[in-house]
Amino acid sequence: MNNSIDFEFDKQHIWHPYTSMNNALPAFGVASAKECLLTLDDGRQLIDGTSSWWACVHGYSHPTIIQAMQHQLSTLSHVMFGGITHQPAIELSKKLVAITSPKLTKVFLADSGSIAVEVALKMALQYWQGRNQPQKQRILTVKSGYHGDTFAAMSVCDPEGGMHTMFGDSVTQHEFVSAPQTKFDQTFDTSELDEMRAKLESKHHTIAAIILEPVLQGAGGMRFYSPEYLIGLRKLCDEFNVLLILDEIATGFGRTGKLFAYEHTQRHDQIVEADILCLGKALTGGYISLAVTMCSDEVAKGISDSPAGVFMHGPTFMGNPLACAAACASLDLLAENEWQAQVSAIESQLNDELAEAIHFPEVKDVRVLGAIGVIEMNSTVNTAELQQQFVDLGVWIRPFSNLIYIMPPYVISKEQLSQLTSAMKTVAKNIIVSDHQASFISHG
Repeated sequence: MNNSIDFEFDKQHIWHPYTSMNNALPAFGVASAKECLLTLDDGRQLIDGTSSWWACVHGYSHPTIIQAMQHQLSTLSHVMFGGITHQPAIELSKKLVAITSPKLTKVFLADSGSIAVEVALKMALQYWQGRNQPQKQRILTVKSGYHGDTFAAMSVCDPEGGMHTMFGDSVTQHEFVSAPQTKFDQTFDTSELDEMRAKLESKHHTIAAIILEPVLQGAGGMRFYSPEYLIGLRKLCDEFNVLLILDEIATGFGRTGKLFAYEHTQRHDQIVEADILCLGKALTGGYISLAVTMCSDEVAKGISDSPAGVFMHGPTFMGNPLACAAACASLDLLAENEWQAQVSAIESQLNDELAEAIHFPEVKDVRVLGAIGVIEMNSTVNTAELQQQFVDLGVWIRPFSNLIYIMPPYVISKEQLSQLTSAMKTVAKNIIVSDHQASFISHG
């Protein structure tokens, strides 16, 4: 097998995420990866600032996860989950039931984050069929959210500025209210829930569930909002008999400074519990695709009482043993590696090193939460241009919209993190806006 990268074939034939076949974004060839470093095909090394879309929290080529996967690969890499079970799935489910909120006792092992959301929405609809309220088929959510790229997931993404607006009437029309506005550390304005209350008062009889990303709206703008919003929302769900779905695919497993973002509610009240919870991304440490949808006993009973009598979903690779083994190893590493201290140290360093960027001409905001650092620009940035500049600076940072952000692996060194923040500031400081498009001024 030829190990050299055929860039021309790639450009002509292979889709990459959110790219055009007419004018594709440049793709950099990665030959290998270890810890927090990506080695390009030409030998250059880049410090990874994205954890491969927020998933590789332990870095790359971690021996514990590799060993677990190699053992599983040689034993049982895959077997259908229909009528068959296996220890990796059982062990993973035990771990998840133990670390999530007590209400969540049932585990559905899905393929990817988008599918976990699809499963959650189907669970909600089928639950109400089992409770003799089949008219409850609508989903309520907040604007600026993102929940995935498949059709049901698209239907609960932001309806105006989201990535999926071009699909029109092909996407189911659901109910939306304004996004939470009170920032994470601000005093919560309870009037923020008035619109949600009004929507529930008028339409609760048709609404099956509310879905949202707790505390952090990720791809919808890297927005951090007050945990008290979740507390009020949970109370409204109980009052109006609506299920609460929390999408922790991006936030789960320590990224925001808590193991799960909903745990931030503990400092204001008792921890908010979801009826249905979606997990993914860092679940396997980013080594292989796997996601999970968990639900309560009550939701599971309602689904089982529905006319179908069973939950109507069952992917081919459901409960894949190789992925379950990777997830078990990743969860063990989280428990052993003191992720709280790692994330806390990253948060402190990000606060210290990014603060000055707020004074740059085209910077709108700088914000940090857990192992997330964001520089928000006044205008949309040129992703291809900035991506190249970051590579030239020895880091892998992929901006989107008007955001320059990092979500590094938890195992990153102080020196590596400083190189990431330095690159962010260098790029942000030298952006000018021309014809409503942000561009980078190169030095020299």
